[in-house]
Amino acid sequence: MYKPVLRTSARQLSSAARPVAVRSYAAHATPQPFNWQDPLDAQNLLTEEEIAISETAESYCQERMLLRVLQAYRDENYDKKILEEMGELGLLGATIKGYDCAGVSNVASGLITKAVERVDSGYRSGMSVQSSLVMGGIDEFGTQEQKEKFLPKMAKGKLLGAFGLTEPNHGSDPGSMETTAKPHPTKKGYLSISGAKTWITNSPIADVLLVWAKLAETGKIRGFLIERSECPPGTLETPPIKDKNGLRASLTGMIQLDECPVPEANMFPDVEGLKGPFTCLNSARFGIAWGTMGALEDCIDRARTYALERKQFKGNPIAKYQLVQKKLADATTDAAYGTLAAIQVGRLKDEGKAAPEMISMIKRQNCDRALVNARILQEVFGGNAVSDEYGIGRHVANLFVTQTYEGQSDIHSLILGRAITGIQAFV
Repeated sequence: MYKPVLRTSARQLSSAARPVAVRSYAAHATPQPFNWQDPLDAQNLLTEEEIAISETAESYCQERMLLRVLQAYRDENYDKKILEEMGELGLLGATIKGYDCAGVSNVASGLITKAVERVDSGYRSGMSVQSSLVMGGIDEFGTQEQKEKFLPKMAKGKLLGAFGLTEPNHGSDPGSMETTAKPHPTKKGYLSISGAKTWITNSPIADVLLVWAKLAETGKIRGFLIERSECPPGTLETPPIKDKNGLRASLTGMIQLDECPVPEANMFPDVEGLKGPFTCLNSARFGIAWGTMGALEDCIDRARTYALERKQFKGNPIAKYQLVQKKLADATTDAAYGTLAAIQVGRLKDEGKAAPEMISMIKRQNCDRALVNARILQEVFGGNAVSDEYGIGRHVANLFVTQTYEGQSDIHSLILGRAITGIQAFV
């Protein structure tokens, strides 16, 4: 079902430039057979390097991650060695140039994300926080010293990151955050940060926490890199949030800060306001648009296999019947369209031409369609859909979360509506 193993890392692949594949027009070319796994031949739009990176990621995910996911989901357990394994292959912070990162295209990074979420959205969430939100934030806004200190170890999965923006009282309205930073009363050159963040992926195990807080003196939002090992006892707590209905294979928690001393050198030097966190979020949203297509493709694969094997009504496979085929056709169409849209935005992103609203569009559409189709494909399994061994219910529970975080779909509707009409509907 998946491509053969390619024992090459994304970091190694990026060392040799490969040209974009150019297809010449052939008047008498023979049409290709329809491939239900790639219905619109999206691979035709990829470079050789991107195809090789995709194969590497798929092989790792299917051979090493898939075997662990069911028990991890049952136990609400995330093995942090996964990030080290990804780091060995060059899959972390893959678009960053330098600092032991691969420096690949945004499309290649999206293909990595898609491969990971084909296994589980929780695994993709853990990787996205590390790569897009924390490493991406440091690369975009950090000082040279901050980049050199954190990025190489994070690229190898030796330092784990968490991104602290959402607060208990402020989810979709981060501008109203209550977490504050003020001059430390006794430590010169330090700030004292107090506040709480919630629904933070990786926080219980993170070594570096990128926390956004308002300066008490000016009210300006700034980003701070908080090192767990440097925090005195009682100033930083990261309790886990347990008993989740989705993303059980990733760790989620809170960040609780009580006059936590943070060196001024650990503050991002220039970026102010919501530009910082929103830039990081846009990178993560782009990855989610890719990842959800991976989850949907796995749902299609599982439903198709089940429908071909399950015999009913005089020994016929249920795949013979029209209603089952329509479900598969609808889901396959949405997955193909969503992948093409993600490739297009990825190309524009590589050229520096992607508007934030484009990312809102594909994040909203791909998350929504993945969730709708996964729920419908559950019906193919009948009562067996409730058994976690079939995997479809796990994807559905996870996809509800992807539709909700990094901007719930209604919020992205308002972002698009504002861009279309010029009228602000948030307030």
